[in-house]
Amino acid sequence: MTRTLAMTGATGFVGGATLRQAVEAGWHVRALTRRPQPERPGVTWIAGALDDTDSLARMVAGSDALLHIAGVVNVPTRAAFDAGNRIATEHVVAAARGAGVARFVHVSSLAAREPGLSDYGWSKEGAEGVVRASGLAWTIVRPPAVFGPGDTEMRDLFRMARRGVVTAPRGRLSVILVDELARLLIALAADRDASIGAIYEPDDGRPDGWTHGDFARAIGRAMGRNRVATLTIPPALLKAGGRLDPLLRRDRAKLTPDRARYIAHPDWVVAKGACPPVEVWRPAIDTERALADTARWYREQGWL
Repeated sequence: MTRTLAMTGATGFVGGATLRQAVEAGWHVRALTRRPQPERPGVTWIAGALDDTDSLARMVAGSDALLHIAGVVNVPTRAAFDAGNRIATEHVVAAARGAGVARFVHVSSLAAREPGLSDYGWSKEGAEGVVRASGLAWTIVRPPAVFGPGDTEMRDLFRMARRGVVTAPRGRLSVILVDELARLLIALAADRDASIGAIYEPDDGRPDGWTHGDFARAIGRAMGRNRVATLTIPPALLKAGGRLDPLLRRDRAKLTPDRARYIAHPDWVVAKGACPPVEVWRPAIDTERALADTARWYREQGWL
């Protein structure tokens, strides 16, 4: 019998990879979308939005599990973060409870560990609180930096590496390939035992993560450069850039004050012991190989 999976965020970077793997794994997906989408085998597109309770009810109807991937990462105000993350999660949880969809997998962020650092982290921690209090059979996943084909966030690092010089903040980070994260989310949707009530922080398996410089040099190797110079950006300069970019690019700004505070934090490494149990998931693709595949995809698409 075909299992049915409800999904928010299916048209995004992480959601797109997860949607593809869910269909390949035999799920029928009921996916929320704001804009019309082409027909796709194994997918029922549900027109609506996270603040539209009727469309959420249609999405969850008859579903065995729900993956809540959608959220906001770069909006101008604290209220907008709250609406796009915490309040939106309240609506999705209410829909799941109303339809009797007990299995609920929520995609959060490592930023939720530091809610006082940024409005983004504050809103993601608030969304986690909603899930923990939901009464559902929930699992929370806090991905670190996600990369892979189709990603627009790390593309600038590949562009800089191609030129031989990469600017980077101080500190360390963990990373995960988008297809690896998607594989975890699909495994959790089917899990009815080991992961209930757990908060996981998955990564590529590299002990203690990467320094930003080491990761930049790995991207350089993926781009065919054996030597890449890294220029470290002090936190004060990052925060100054966060104030300047919105003045210059307004709504198109990538570096806001909120995001600058987040990026300047020195420790975005997953916590020891927070990885999913090996019987559910373990990383399987080497990051250096994944970076090379990502660089190849960028070239093929003309994104560099």
